[in-house]
Amino acid sequence: MPTLGEAMVERLKAHGVEVVFGIPGVHTVELYRGLAVSGIRHITPRHEQGAGFMADGYARASGKPGVAFVITGPGLTNTLTPMAQARADSVPMLVVSGVNRTPTLGKGLGCLHELPDQIGLSKTVSITAQTVKSVEELVPAIDAAFEAMRTERGGPHHIEIPLDIAVLDHPKTGAVQVEPTHTPPKPDVVRDVVKRLSKAKRPIILAGGGAKRLDAAIGYLAEKADAPVVLTVNARGIMHKHPLCIPASASLESVRAEIEAADCVLALGTEFGPTDYDMYATGSLPDMQGLIRVDICAEQLARHEAELKVEADAGLFAAALAEALDNKPIIDGAARAKAVRDAAWAELSDDYRLMAELLSVVQRELPAALIVGDSTQPVYAGNLYFDHDMPGGWFNAATGFGALGYAIPAAIGAQVAMPERQVVALAGDGGAQFTLPELMTAAQEELPITFIIWNNGGYGEIELTMERADIDVVGCDPKPPLFKAVAESCGMPFERVDAKAEVLAKALRPKRGAKGPRMIEINAPFIAK
Repeated sequence: MPTLGEAMVERLKAHGVEVVFGIPGVHTVELYRGLAVSGIRHITPRHEQGAGFMADGYARASGKPGVAFVITGPGLTNTLTPMAQARADSVPMLVVSGVNRTPTLGKGLGCLHELPDQIGLSKTVSITAQTVKSVEELVPAIDAAFEAMRTERGGPHHIEIPLDIAVLDHPKTGAVQVEPTHTPPKPDVVRDVVKRLSKAKRPIILAGGGAKRLDAAIGYLAEKADAPVVLTVNARGIMHKHPLCIPASASLESVRAEIEAADCVLALGTEFGPTDYDMYATGSLPDMQGLIRVDICAEQLARHEAELKVEADAGLFAAALAEALDNKPIIDGAARAKAVRDAAWAELSDDYRLMAELLSVVQRELPAALIVGDSTQPVYAGNLYFDHDMPGGWFNAATGFGALGYAIPAAIGAQVAMPERQVVALAGDGGAQFTLPELMTAAQEELPITFIIWNNGGYGEIELTMERADIDVVGCDPKPPLFKAVAESCGMPFERVDAKAEVLAKALRPKRGAKGPRMIEINAPFIAK
């Protein structure tokens, strides 16, 4: 009879898990029993934070839950930051950890890796967190986590398995029962929204992360409603170059003004977070007339007032609306969108426009690439204005929780999820140092990732912020390593270029016969010191 650890692997495989990211330890060896013969690929990061960010990147790229295996105590605490980032951005993630023997839990006996309350600590960031206290609890715990990740708003889930439980015998787990994902939208609610959109003279659509895979549905709906579509950061990539698309932050004055001028605002899968709608800390969201909110999460809907709140899957609802809505006369939707795009671009500083143009170079040389960003200046620029060419292909940790060190490991997870795609990791020299060892994971797995390091010699954006606030700059100059030496030590090609479109374009072009990852360092000397 298989052990509980083997049954866990079997159940994960039954739920379609193909990859896990983890670092084995003495408290998780039983969770690895049977993994080698299961067909599930194991990727070994250099730190559990890397494991969590890899699972996050895998989930965002594939649309399937990312899975991480971590040890008791420090393994779990090292993973809390990625779990919090996944919670902020609604990313489906399952973290499976060990925990000490059941009789010792909460006793403070000084056991190896002991925490006073590991599951309680996890609950501060997890959607659900459960200790498997018996053989009978394993399958229901795994099934409940996957059901929630499949049908509800995304986020991290945690299952911990005590050492004494992992070794017990467990019967075969059986087949997975999958229920329909979502019920169809209610016809009367669809008719109500159709009526509101039909009457509107100046409608607008706000598309958030819950709409990032709805390129065709939202484009069709926008055309029938003659409504410009404002994309939050996590929705970038849909409706690329569409006349109705506004790939600019709702925090920019020009975009906010257009939202406030609308007489009907349809918000699809967006939480109205300040990093999308109020990054300049005005203390308020745009004033939205006739607001209709569509979100899968009832708790999220309750957080902001709206004329109409619709708890539904954004994709199903958008498709139902598009089918039911008669074509409105095309009046000025495209002209309004163009005016906002032009005004939003004009709002950017010269430095930010340069950085946004460099992002366009990356897009042109590596079309339909996944661009995975850290909290770094070119990413801030792109979050303000960038029209990416792949739905779901622009994501980063510069919004929501805002964790540094995200780009390198998340790009690894994304490349594992989509080996046929080009993947670009864009990190600053400061943020890269949080997870620099994960470059060796990419090298070991021979993943063809382009790592772009934006080197401004420290925390450039924070330095500028301190200067603008008339604060003496302290702590913003962590000395970067010699990235050429780092790349060479990882066995990857390296090139250092200036922040100029033509030289970056040349460096990005694939080299004949090249395999595995490469690094491009961009010298950014124009940041004031």
